[in-house]
Amino acid sequence: MNHTALLIPSLDRIGGAECQVILLAKGLLRHGWRVTVLALSGTGGTAAAELSKNGVGFLSLEMRKGLADPRGWIRFNRWLRQERPDVVHAHLPHAAWLARWSRLGLSAFQAPALIDTLHSSSTGAWRRRLGYRLSNWLPNKVTAVSLAVAQTHLAAGMVSLDKLTVLPNGVDVDTWRPDAAVRREIGAGDEFLWLAVGRLDPVKDYATLLQAMTKLPERARLFIAGEGPLQDDLHQLSARLGLEHRVRFLGFEPDVKRWMQAADGFVLSSRWEGLPMALLEAAACALPAVATDVPGTREVISQGRTGWLTPAGDTDRLGEAMTAMMQTPPAERHAMGERARKRTIEQFSLETVLDRWERLYTELLGETHAEIDQGDVPLLEHFRKWCRPEFHWYPTLSAEKSGKDGARKSTAKAKML
Repeated sequence: MNHTALLIPSLDRIGGAECQVILLAKGLLRHGWRVTVLALSGTGGTAAAELSKNGVGFLSLEMRKGLADPRGWIRFNRWLRQERPDVVHAHLPHAAWLARWSRLGLSAFQAPALIDTLHSSSTGAWRRRLGYRLSNWLPNKVTAVSLAVAQTHLAAGMVSLDKLTVLPNGVDVDTWRPDAAVRREIGAGDEFLWLAVGRLDPVKDYATLLQAMTKLPERARLFIAGEGPLQDDLHQLSARLGLEHRVRFLGFEPDVKRWMQAADGFVLSSRWEGLPMALLEAAACALPAVATDVPGTREVISQGRTGWLTPAGDTDRLGEAMTAMMQTPPAERHAMGERARKRTIEQFSLETVLDRWERLYTELLGETHAEIDQGDVPLLEHFRKWCRPEFHWYPTLSAEKSGKDGARKSTAKAKML
């Protein structure tokens, strides 16, 4: 049985990347893989308990000072020597760097296939960009959750084209599905219920959303599921705008699905995204959406068919789009939601994404085993072979010449598995 180790900074706070790790772990287990999730810090909380209950191993490296804590490096490398997983798959920068640089401490013949996944279109500060550039030669493959994420990291020189693959997030479309009975159960009346989901962080730009709410018809109601550092500021802003009776902050909501099934529309006001899980889950629930036209989001919404896109930070345009959604006849709005669900099933269903991950893992393991069978080679030569151009997955990225100066640019060619 092949063994996959999924590495993540923490599971104590669940966001899009953490949600994907949990889904991937449980899905791979169902497909016959042995799976262990390793967190750099924290206890894992209820997520770790859920994984253990489902048969997924969990280990915290108990790093208290980030990557500067040598005890975490020692624990991780000791675990690698003892368990010898076939695949190490890291998510988010700190986990990626731990996995990449730990590879130098292992014999080339014992090193597992190494993958790391980019989850955000933001490339961060110069330290993050430098960290990725210096260690780019170490992983077998780097994946991005969306074409937008791939393009921004390519442009920043943080990943080489030969190693990069776009492989999207997946959503369990059997779990996230419409249920009209939920709206009746919660006692919703004639109000138009808008739902927003995400941490109360600056990147989500809830201030613009609250200001847009003042421009909507009186029957509009907004429910915001999430908590974060801007919680007090947003409560105060809502009060100043006179929205206390129209906006409800749900805080941490363990059952977001029921709210999606009860809502009339989903709204996302982010300044940037990778591939927003909440938007995928809303689409799977056949919920039409209004969202900002930013990288990642535009790969989920088909303009005018499954929702509407508006410029980021534009209160007036966001309010206009939300008002237009409210004024759309219910039958047309329902059809828009059904198209959103159909698109999600076709492109982002969890089972389809799991199949792609398995194919990538298997292909990389075949490459690694073939090199091992060739006999002992120097470590640097082994890494050079890992860095050579290889196959490409969904979608394929290619480089082409453009412009008078012959500058290289990245384009996407749709190539399904």
